[in-house]
Amino acid sequence: MKCFDFLLPERGDKPRKTGITMVLDKGLGYETAKSLMEISGEYVDLLKFGWGTIMVQDRDVVKKKIEMYKSFDIIPYTGGTLFEIAYMKNKTQEFFKETKDMGFEAIEISDGSIDIPHEEKLGFITQAKNEGFYVLSEVGKKDIQKDADIDLDERIELIKAEISSGSDKVIIEAREGGKSIGIFDDKGIAKDKEVDSILNNLPSDKIIWEAPNKDQQVYFVLKVGNDVNLGNISSEEIISLETIRRGLRGDTIELLE
Repeated sequence: MKCFDFLLPERGDKPRKTGITMVLDKGLGYETAKSLMEISGEYVDLLKFGWGTIMVQDRDVVKKKIEMYKSFDIIPYTGGTLFEIAYMKNKTQEFFKETKDMGFEAIEISDGSIDIPHEEKLGFITQAKNEGFYVLSEVGKKDIQKDADIDLDERIELIKAEISSGSDKVIIEAREGGKSIGIFDDKGIAKDKEVDSILNNLPSDKIIWEAPNKDQQVYFVLKVGNDVNLGNISSEEIISLETIRRGLRGDTIELLE
């Protein structure tokens, strides 16, 4: 039972198809991560091991963390940059095998840091899906200028193609900073018309909006609703985001009306 549970607005239980919270693990220790999940694990749906961080951690510790996250009904998965490194080294098949051997049941396919022909990227998405993975893909570039070169219509078509190829969820790139990338300007403010266009042309349940900053999270909850899918949430902000979703702080208290 929660404190003041008679005041707590309800939210859907896991497994959720919408209202997904994707959290970033940048190298949490096992005990720290477990303690965090004991407090907030019910609010986390997807857990991304950021970029190549697991490559510099002890394999057994990472496997232990994967199983711990699963015990809280969380889907842990590999960050897209790890796949891109495997692609660069021509080790994608070894990558798929190691991912399974580690206990991952989900995988991210991206091309944010390097250039991969899109048809080839679509092929990897389909392969991952055929191998039984829950598949996330990401659209956008981590380099500001390269990302700016992708116009809105092209971005929408890329997302559509990745959904058609098997992506369970497509992530809209915003990086950790949430500025000057994708649908955010250089101050981290969402470009409302671009967001509207994506919402009008794509199934919202298939989209995860990277929204690392509180104001961005508030924006999407107020615009789309508390069942919006949000990603790149820092491990320290899980509870904060859940209160935003439920109208339990001043920014979104109007949701209670």
